[in-house]
Amino acid sequence: MRAIRRFTVRSVLPESLSALSELAVNLRWAWHEPTRQIFAHISPEVWTATEGDPVAVLGAAGTERLEGLAADPGFVAWANSLRDDLHAYLGGERWYQQLEGQKPASIGYFSPEFGIAAALPQYSGGLGILAGDHLKAASDLGVPIIGVGLFYRSGYFNQAISREGWQLESYPLLDPDGLPLSVLRQADGSPAQIVLALPDDRALYARIWQAQVGRVRLLLLDTDIPDNDDDLRSVTDRLYGGGGEHRLLQEMLLGIGGVRALTILAELTDTEPPEVFHTNEGHAGFQGLERVSDLIGNGLTFDEALQVVRASTVFTTHTPVPAGIDRFERSLVERYFSTDMLPGLEVERVLALGAEDYEGGSPDVFNMAVMGLRLAQRANGVSVLHGDVSRGMFNGLWPGFDKADVPITSVTNGVHAPTWVDPALQELARERLGTQDTTAADWMSPAVGDGELWAVRGRMRRQLVLDARRRVTEAWRAQNPASIAPAWFNGLLDPDVLTIGFARRVPTYKRLTLMLHDPARLKSILLNPERPIQLVVAGKSHPADDEGKRLIQKLVQFASDPEVRHRIVFLPNYDIGMAQTLYPGTDVWLNNPLRPLEACGTSGMKAALNGGLNLSILDGWWNEYYDGDNGWAIPTADGAPDAEERDRLESEALYDLLEHQVAPRFYDRDADGIPANWMSSIRHTLATLSPELSAERMVRQYVERLYVPATLAEEQMTSDDYEHARELSAWKDRIRAGWPGVAVVHVESGGLDETPQVGEELHVRAQVQLGDLAPDDVSVEVVYGHATSADELTETSTVRLSSAGEPADGAARIFTGTVPLASSGTFGYTVRVVPRHTYLASEAELGLIAVAH
Repeated sequence: MRAIRRFTVRSVLPESLSALSELAVNLRWAWHEPTRQIFAHISPEVWTATEGDPVAVLGAAGTERLEGLAADPGFVAWANSLRDDLHAYLGGERWYQQLEGQKPASIGYFSPEFGIAAALPQYSGGLGILAGDHLKAASDLGVPIIGVGLFYRSGYFNQAISREGWQLESYPLLDPDGLPLSVLRQADGSPAQIVLALPDDRALYARIWQAQVGRVRLLLLDTDIPDNDDDLRSVTDRLYGGGGEHRLLQEMLLGIGGVRALTILAELTDTEPPEVFHTNEGHAGFQGLERVSDLIGNGLTFDEALQVVRASTVFTTHTPVPAGIDRFERSLVERYFSTDMLPGLEVERVLALGAEDYEGGSPDVFNMAVMGLRLAQRANGVSVLHGDVSRGMFNGLWPGFDKADVPITSVTNGVHAPTWVDPALQELARERLGTQDTTAADWMSPAVGDGELWAVRGRMRRQLVLDARRRVTEAWRAQNPASIAPAWFNGLLDPDVLTIGFARRVPTYKRLTLMLHDPARLKSILLNPERPIQLVVAGKSHPADDEGKRLIQKLVQFASDPEVRHRIVFLPNYDIGMAQTLYPGTDVWLNNPLRPLEACGTSGMKAALNGGLNLSILDGWWNEYYDGDNGWAIPTADGAPDAEERDRLESEALYDLLEHQVAPRFYDRDADGIPANWMSSIRHTLATLSPELSAERMVRQYVERLYVPATLAEEQMTSDDYEHARELSAWKDRIRAGWPGVAVVHVESGGLDETPQVGEELHVRAQVQLGDLAPDDVSVEVVYGHATSADELTETSTVRLSSAGEPADGAARIFTGTVPLASSGTFGYTVRVVPRHTYLASEAELGLIAVAH
């Protein structure tokens, strides 16, 4: 018989061990190695079996074991010292507290998933891991972020592989009482709840779970409570499960319910409500609508409220393809917002925010990313290349502007080094370089010898091999409970062989099976008698993605071939616990997506922070950080006539690199058995990439480039009882009404010799019709740069022209200025007119432009 519910009954901790309770409930243990060590000491077996879960360790520890530890003065002192260290960490000043100037007192960070630790499985892949690393780095830096997400009773899913190689999904129910969570409660002890009005006079209720991620609080909304009808209790059942209406309910709960949860938290804890709201992808975009509704309730019009919300909102897009964006049927959104969900907010206003009312858009859908961009004054992609791709993808929202002018910047993702760098490498840095912070260590220093570093890399590789054997054996036993695991599992992989890792979600564009394009050639590389290679592969396909599952099946079937099965393995159920062994243990990290469809790709970053070299298509972060000494770039066959030919060319390039560059460098050893050239690349990787790829660098950039400007803009919009928001709203209305009368009538230039030379100045005179607008309402600019054969301007700069005085009645205004000729080559220019106001973050913000013809 099966239990209908499972929960953990914990032993009562002796008073002298109360420090353990504090340490277990704060998720700082997910990245603080000294805290992890004390829980591993209590029960090494449970620690390993649960992939490092302190709550499970304390739950499984019997009374006798706890009493024995309580009677050990050394252990008690150890626990108390760690608690004292946690208190100092929570209360001390950090980077943010020392940051001068105005800065937000609180920042709301919304994400549909958070990957904090394997023990809290509320993530599916890169988006969630990134969100978790963002919170951890914010905690270490002292940035006052509050995370907002959903609590999924079944998380994402557990993956198993059938004998035929097909992915099988299971959804184990999570017991929140066995997780490092607590319920947010009212003053009378009752659970705090939020409620959303739904169609047909129904309501959706959610309780608020809290997790403490170091200094950062994370709120997770849970609908599985008795107040809800049975069908609504399942709204937060699974991450990315269910169809359109189910997904819409989740995203309304995340956005609208999340803002309401933050309001309740501020009231109950007497803390500052967020000044800045960061939307991590479009899933949480509805948070802006809730705030608009609140402001309308305070007496603002919709347009006035929109100025306040936009000023204080940051939107991060993570997808480089339209297919990756959440789009709902317009009629479905209309039904849900034709209710009392958002008082004072007309449904037509809501629909307009998500409308694809641009060339190529569909009138029948509501686009969450489009709404996110319209509700945010500041937006970014997650790598330099992805920022460029995003500007092209969303160019339609700013018609008339060149792609380069689309107001989407970029902040390249980073990864949280204390979470992902192996303890052995951290310890080497501490012992030899005087710091456990591997991102700040001097890896070029002779204080660390090549032999020492090579030995640590070898231990990490051996750790991966042993972990892979354990996981394969456990997966076999789970599917064959009465059988003995095959003996060859004990020889799976070799700790002395060049090890390549590949682990990711498995949509088709990531090309899991590109390595299998020529199976015979791959076999020859794996089985090379002098320079063998082994592959460790992992990844989950979305349950509804049969094509992704077929890719997994194809790889599993290849890896089952007795000839090569000791050299290639697919590890099921890729998660944080597996990743923390996989990244450090691989010598080379492989990534071969279809360029430019990888927004960032942080898995290769985690390998690099452990001294792994990257072998990747020039996409995502690798496109901006590859320098020739930190790995290899797989050439991209963009010009191939079809997908099959592109795969053939790029797979052949991959094989060539493996055979002729990667393997020879790894196996070229000196008299001491050390690959000197390989070690040079490892040192270079650690020294140059560790600081750049860290999540701390990423969060500092978010603070300085996005959060601080947003809080300054928010203060402007809210000061003097929203006077400036009202002013800006009225100004925008006037500009939009008057813009049809704006035109560049005529442009003339002079001041150059017959043969223009570098150092001369081009004098420009433009006649501009402004209609009802004033010169202060606009910026008349010369846009200049190199001109292509098709007269397209590239590498552009702008110079603002000045008004030459009042025109005669009805005449065009004259604007003049000079343009320096600073470089040789083809030169071109044009004149444009754009709206100008102190409170605009970008000249393209209104999407209005007039250009000379």
